Amino acid sequence: MQERLQKLLAQAGYGSRRACEVFIIEGRVLVNGKVAVLGQKADLAVDKVYVDGKPLTRKEALTYIALYKPRNVLSAAEGQDDRRTVRDLIPVEGHLYPVGRLDFDSEGLILMTNDGDLTNRLTHPRYGHEKEYRVLVARRPDSEQLDAWRRGVVLEDGDRTQPADVQFLSTSGKGAWIRVIMGEGKKRQIREIGKLLGLPVVRIIRTRIGTLRLGDLKPRQWRYLTEEEVSELKGQNVPRMSQRRSLKGRKAR
Repeated sequence: MQERLQKLLAQAGYGSRRACEVFIIEGRVLVNGKVAVLGQKADLAVDKVYVDGKPLTRKEALTYIALYKPRNVLSAAEGQDDRRTVRDLIPVEGHLYPVGRLDFDSEGLILMTNDGDLTNRLTHPRYGHEKEYRVLVARRPDSEQLDAWRRGVVLEDGDRTQPADVQFLSTSGKGAWIRVIMGEGKKRQIREIGKLLGLPVVRIIRTRIGTLRLGDLKPRQWRYLTEEEVSELKGQNVPRMSQRRSLKGRKAR
């Protein structure tokens, strides 16, 4: 049966469908010896499809891994310089890539997988899945600053952030820990909001992606997801602000 190339690539573990579209646009995909075009379909039982010179085969066994990304590690399957990537931290064979992004100088939960359909579900804006962070700011916030963050802040590019769930957790020296739950994830958004509100961000730890929690993982530690965790991620529109439920973190293996 013919299917769109980006879907076939995603199923084979090359990334989300949007990421696989880039492979096609860049001319890295050949179908029967000819450079493929976006929107083209193929049948792996009949057509010979190559990606970067390697034959595309039917999808491998799906893998789901939760990783505690330490600071100063790239959220990428492969690096363009000498910096370490999250893929370097997982000694498992096969295609694996991170779902979404986590800034180079931030830390916490990263989901690694070769499931393109799940990646598309968790990263596409229409699903509005939540991400939860513990954020250390250099100053203790007042109620006006927290309320402004909750309502949404106009960023330097003119875009206004969506409303967020922001709660004070505890003091830390002259600063404080706060919890931020949001349904969007623009590059360095939390740091920019903190800067604009006069709350310089010192540290960011992501603790949840949808229904998946960081749990007891420590920096550089990883574990396979349970069948229940995978089913939860696939079986619902990951919890929104109005649909949140109690989620229990699981211990690392």
